[in-house]
Amino acid sequence: MKGLFVKDVKLMMLQKNFLLLILAIVIGMMIFTDDVVFSVGFLSFIVSLFTVSTISYDDFDNGNAFLFTLPITRNHYVIEKYSLGLLLGCAAWILAAALGIITTILKNTLPITDLMQNSLIILPIMMVIQAIMLPFQLKYGGDKGRIAMIGAFGALAVIVLVIVKGAEAIFHVDLVSILDNLPAVSMGVFIAATIIIALFMLLVSMKISLSIMNKKEF
Repeated sequence: MKGLFVKDVKLMMLQKNFLLLILAIVIGMMIFTDDVVFSVGFLSFIVSLFTVSTISYDDFDNGNAFLFTLPITRNHYVIEKYSLGLLLGCAAWILAAALGIITTILKNTLPITDLMQNSLIILPIMMVIQAIMLPFQLKYGGDKGRIAMIGAFGALAVIVLVIVKGAEAIFHVDLVSILDNLPAVSMGVFIAATIIIALFMLLVSMKISLSIMNKKEF
């Protein structure tokens, strides 16, 4: 599986100029705007999506047919993609959070604890996006995979909106307001719970992807 990591890192290095451009944009946003949390999420999501580009490269010109003649299994391939996505996303999050802390201290825009709480919420969201994204990409490949992912994210957004609006209309409960007014201890428990749930979703997603890859013909 180490060879797969090396291959994917070399593939991503082909896009290093784009990565540097994204980093420059994030630094610029942090300097010229007060919304540091958005920049943290932006860098984390964009970098984690590079896993999708490596799948597209592998699938290009029937490359998987050659790849699986090497001493790797389909299970190794799937596990490596999930590990790579999690590693890239977390590394980008750590870098963005560190830049955010430095910017916040220099500009004195908000308390560091608030920044970290808001930034930590990004981690489970990133994991859920990967959990949805990777099976579709492995199942349908490039263009079809992107269309399917857009549909899945659209459906997810509708479900969240229905839950929020339904709770407000039926039970007269404003979920957004409740989250905004949670005390620090409760917010910490909430973030920890969402990360655990997101990790569980990632494991379920990986099981689905393993099934997809083992049934796929090249």
